[in-house]
Amino acid sequence: MAKPIPTPAETEATGAALAATEVKIWDSLKGAIASSSGFQSWQTERNLDNQLEEPNLDHQVRHYLRETLETLAY
Repeated sequence: MAKPIPTPAETEATGAALAATEVKIWDSLKGAIASSSGFQSWQTERNLDNQLEEPNLDHQVRHYLRETLETLAY
């Protein structure tokens, strides 16, 4: 039997729930990365003095991940 097509309201609710889940996952991952020795060494090398407040932490983690992935790509 075919699955019914969701209504716009159901689609919106599903999207909102998914977005909330993604935010929780990112916050958890960001915290784990920020507490890692690799991230802390990266901060020290750049004289960032462990500035862990938002949105600075979000920016730093994204920058760290970008640099790490670029390094691994070589």
